[in-house]
Amino acid sequence: MAPETTALTSKVSSGSPYQLDQPQTLKASTALLKRIKSETDRKEAASATKSLIRTEDSSDEKDSSDAEPIWLVLTTKRNIVDQRRLKPGKIPLPHPLNTFSTTTICLITCDPQRQVKDVLAHPSFPTSLASRITKVIGISKLKARYQPFESKRQLLDDHDVFLADARIITMLPKILGKTFYKGSKKPVPVSLEPYRESNAEGKRVVPKPTTEKSKPMAPPLQVAKEIEKTLSCALVHLSPSNNVSVRVGMSSFTPQQIADNVAAVVDGLAAKFIPKGWRNVRGVHVKGPNTMALPIWLADELWVDEADVLEDAEAEEIKAVGMKGGAKRNSRRLDKAVENDDGKGGKRERSTDVAKEERKKRKHVDQDQGLSKQIKERREKLREQMKADREDMRGTIDAVTVK
Repeated sequence: MAPETTALTSKVSSGSPYQLDQPQTLKASTALLKRIKSETDRKEAASATKSLIRTEDSSDEKDSSDAEPIWLVLTTKRNIVDQRRLKPGKIPLPHPLNTFSTTTICLITCDPQRQVKDVLAHPSFPTSLASRITKVIGISKLKARYQPFESKRQLLDDHDVFLADARIITMLPKILGKTFYKGSKKPVPVSLEPYRESNAEGKRVVPKPTTEKSKPMAPPLQVAKEIEKTLSCALVHLSPSNNVSVRVGMSSFTPQQIADNVAAVVDGLAAKFIPKGWRNVRGVHVKGPNTMALPIWLADELWVDEADVLEDAEAEEIKAVGMKGGAKRNSRRLDKAVENDDGKGGKRERSTDVAKEERKKRKHVDQDQGLSKQIKERREKLREQMKADREDMRGTIDAVTVK
């Protein structure tokens, strides 16, 4: 009797199969949170420390540093991009991740930085958001003050989120280096330019700055709106591979909140970032930092287009051609080996040029050996002559002493 097989995931009963099954997503989110909570309780019992991870009936506001991140791992059938992108993409979330009042934000701006500081200090700018922006630094001061590795490391540790003016975002990788761009705190671009206005010709242009040294700066309410919009998005960091990981929640979230964020991120990835959309998706999983990945959706086929699937006759033909090509390569290697064999266990000279080079080398060696022999003979003659001179000198001295 054959053993029963159980599917790892479930598909929707009606409609296109290229969509998430919400009950399956909710089930995986619940199991993942339960596993994280049980692991936290086990560590608490071992270390006798109090847990701050929120349960379902706890308050809505907790410190983000006490919760573990929840990651969505999406694998594709083909590579997503050809080269790594240092500028992250953004997908809006129904339940934002950076809403904690204790989250510290560092805002990197173009020069002069005084413009942005004046905007943040404006009475119309939201106080709750301004209190979270703990540092504003211009691009020139960033270059001057944070050149040593230790200072960059300290800046990275002092803040939870880094936002950067979209006008200078491409300059930051060279300034900040791998200290920032190898982790999950890469600067996120935010638009601080004012909205374009229509001129007399009907073209939308950016308003001119008030002074020559200043840059066009958006009004306080617009800046606050853009920052809040950026903070409410999930960041997508793409690399030349067939998988991408996106943070979709925290362990302090409810299962429903994680399921909603997972659905939003998967739809955003398939629509904006993954070539061929859902047809290129191979699997969707959720996981914690120290847990196994729980499957949510798995593809039934491993190809993207129907043209990638070969009939049996075509596959056999390609296989035969490959085997024939391999036989030809082996035959050429064998012929080359036979040509180089002189029949006595050695190898013949492969070409006239090689033979000439070898003869030149032997000639130089012979010349060097002959020169060394001549030098040795001259040294021997000099030694004998010096010995004879010493004997003559000794005889002369003896004769003078006798007289």
